[in-house]
Amino acid sequence: QVQLVESGGGSAQSGGSLRLSCAVSGTTVRVLGMAWHRQAPGKERELVAVISSYGTTNYAESVKGRFTISRDDAKKTVYLQMNNLKPEDTAVYYCNVQLRSSIWGQGTQVTVSS
Repeated sequence: QVQLVESGGGSAQSGGSLRLSCAVSGTTVRVLGMAWHRQAPGKERELVAVISSYGTTNYAESVKGRFTISRDDAKKTVYLQMNNLKPEDTAVYYCNVQLRSSIWGQGTQVTVSS
C-alpha cells in the first residue's frame, strides 16, 4: 500500500526556518509530479510549491524567494525548505505526489509566531 510519510513540521519564530520532508513508500512506480499544499484555519487548501519529474519548479507568489522545493528520486522524497517564515505561513502542510493516481499525505502542522 502506498504511503506518504511527512515530517519536519513544528513551531518557529517569525523569520525562522523549517524543513518539511515527505517520503513515498510501498511502491516501485515512478513518481511524477510532487507538491506541497497548505490549509490555514478557515481557508481553502492552496498550492504552495510543485516540482515536476524534470525538476521544474513553481511557487505561490506568497512564498517565492522564501521557500524552496526539491526532490530526491532515489529516496522518493520531496522537501520544502521554508525560510524567513511569517505568521501567515501558519497552516497544515500536505504533501501530494502523482503516481498512477494522486496521493496525499496526512498533513503536518506548521505554526509561526510573531
